[in-house]
Amino acid sequence: MQLTRRVFSAIALTATLALSACGGDATPAGDSQSSYERANDRGIGSATAPLTMIEYASVACSHCAAFHQEVWPMLESDYIQTGKVRFVFREMITGSPQFAIAGFALAHCVAPERYFDMIDLLFQQQRAIFQAAGEPGGARSQYLAIAASMGMSETAFTACLDNQDINAEIVASHEQALADGIDSTPRFLFNGELLEARRAPGASEFTYFLGTRQVMIDGEPVPGIVDADTFRRLIDHLLAQSDGESDGEAAAAGEQE
Repeated sequence: MQLTRRVFSAIALTATLALSACGGDATPAGDSQSSYERANDRGIGSATAPLTMIEYASVACSHCAAFHQEVWPMLESDYIQTGKVRFVFREMITGSPQFAIAGFALAHCVAPERYFDMIDLLFQQQRAIFQAAGEPGGARSQYLAIAASMGMSETAFTACLDNQDINAEIVASHEQALADGIDSTPRFLFNGELLEARRAPGASEFTYFLGTRQVMIDGEPVPGIVDADTFRRLIDHLLAQSDGESDGEAAAAGEQE
């Protein structure tokens, strides 16, 4: 399957940059971002939400697509749109590199306010893209149809995939993720702490850890599975903790006055 030469040039660039990460501390966020974001991050939801959730993902990663099909609708409607969660998406080139770069390029080429619409559509159409790739020119036709649904002409589509600056930006995002210690997708941070499913000492089952501590809800560890019910429990738990910390800080400030 061939998309454009530029896409494959970007894939080669990932190998060149594999040992030279962008590095550096997070750039101070602007008024439209939370304190956990970098200047070039893409996020939605209130910048003052008590919980910032960062996802490292690829539009060519099947597990990422499963998350966006199973968990995303609930997350968007119940937490992002209600101002409880700020959601940030960080791009990685996992899965099929040419599909990841082609998809992210299209997301970069639509209007900024349509970025997440394009990401959502790419996840919805991921299986169709993979299936179309079995036929000559099939994947390109599938991507072109996705681009057209967002109002992009074929000329603009080709120029988008050929854009060296966009390809380099996608590669740089991937390299920054590697520098952050992210080696697979999807991975999630909540208020700057990495959520991981791993075994506690002596345990046989995978449960969630946030940073170094095991997530316990009602005295029980949270199973390390990715579904809407589990993420709802996690988010509600973290929001309750955030509310408790805010109340404690307010009480301490009152005592000092």
